[in-house]
Amino acid sequence: MLKTFIGPRLRRLRLENGQTQTQMAKVLGISTSYVNLLEKNERSVSVAVLMKLFENYDVDWREIADDDTSAVLADLRGALQDPIFDSGRPDLPQLRAALTHSPDLAGSFLKLHRAYLAATDQLMSVTGAGETAQSIQAASPEASVHNFFRQHQNYFEDLEKAAEAFWGRRRVAADDTYSALKSRLLDELGLRVTLVPVSEMPNTLREYDEERREVRLSEALDHPNRVFQLVHVSALVEQREVIDGLLSKAGVDDAHGRTRCRVELANYYAAAVLMPYKPFMAEALDSKYDFDHLATRFGVSFEQACHRATTLQRRGARGVPFFFLRIDKAGNVTKRFNATDFHLAEYGGACPRLDVHTSFRTPGRIVSQLVEMPDSSQYFVFARTVDRPSFTRQHQDVRLAVAMGCGVEHVDAICYADAVSVSAATTTKIGINCRVCPRIDCDQRAHHAFVLPDPVDERRRGATRYSS
Repeated sequence: MLKTFIGPRLRRLRLENGQTQTQMAKVLGISTSYVNLLEKNERSVSVAVLMKLFENYDVDWREIADDDTSAVLADLRGALQDPIFDSGRPDLPQLRAALTHSPDLAGSFLKLHRAYLAATDQLMSVTGAGETAQSIQAASPEASVHNFFRQHQNYFEDLEKAAEAFWGRRRVAADDTYSALKSRLLDELGLRVTLVPVSEMPNTLREYDEERREVRLSEALDHPNRVFQLVHVSALVEQREVIDGLLSKAGVDDAHGRTRCRVELANYYAAAVLMPYKPFMAEALDSKYDFDHLATRFGVSFEQACHRATTLQRRGARGVPFFFLRIDKAGNVTKRFNATDFHLAEYGGACPRLDVHTSFRTPGRIVSQLVEMPDSSQYFVFARTVDRPSFTRQHQDVRLAVAMGCGVEHVDAICYADAVSVSAATTTKIGINCRVCPRIDCDQRAHHAFVLPDPVDERRRGATRYSS
């Protein structure tokens, strides 16, 4: 069995209860010196002590003992790839030690680094747009969502359990889901579902009118998305308490960020209802993550199936850890979720060397690629375009591209890599994005990186105007 260390959590719990080590030792029935050793992480905690904590402090011992450091460790490693740390980058044992003994300090460092990236990028925007410094914000709502999901390793057990109980003992056939959902919303929540012409609800796909007890769906939505939106509304109504509980621990203070988190948690619940964990995991493994097959099997869209795969992080039943990236034609990142060590850019767009950009040339076809980050970590990435709802003929070709990636050690589990030999295939060297990428000689560089070791030599012209 793995040893469990709970030092910082135990100390925080003691201080929250206004106790000395001696007082806590008396409550737990152990010696003061043992409490001291536990807080210093010089002793691992026993199951008996964990149960005592549960009984006497009204906390879930699994929450105290839960090792949630893997996502934070990945974020630390990603942040430390920033060129500003080139002169003194901590190694992996140092990072693990920091998380073991000073998790709050590690979290504060990550918060500071995110604020630095946001402020730097927005200051550059201010300079170009002539705006005032008062408009600068520390983080975007999208960043709040990404960081919140990363803290939970893209998995929410409470929402999974609620989703499993959605239909009760009733078994609903896949082709009856839409009508069954409408009946359920009406019978249990008193909500009527109305399909509305585009002309009556222009530029809106779904509207929940709480006062009229009505859900209005646009005719522009295809069948999978009509179903998804109905379950989403159910989440907002039936799972409000669960979602509020999760948000209370999110540490998201601004209203925009909390609203975005609420929407994404409702989306998570909808995906869990339509793609139940165990059946979806089994089908994913059996099909080697063939997302067209999974979308067909569960009556969802390709993008929804991809997104669901990033949440298969249940302890003891984890799937392949993926990152999910969605971009528009200009390269802007419009959605990102991550269960890997891959560092996804918040600002500045994705790396132009990622073939997710070229997938727009071959709509609907999978484009695969082996990539290598500046820290030499390698990933298998596959991308495909997805279509968005079209309201009128003036809004045709509303297309985005999604990319899924995993560490190369998982390629044998992915059907899209069946024809790829990792040892023989060409690997594309990429970066997070141009603003922080240290690859000076990249012929796709669009910006001068924040920190580069040497200035450009005016006597030479390199592959780009940023190198010499």
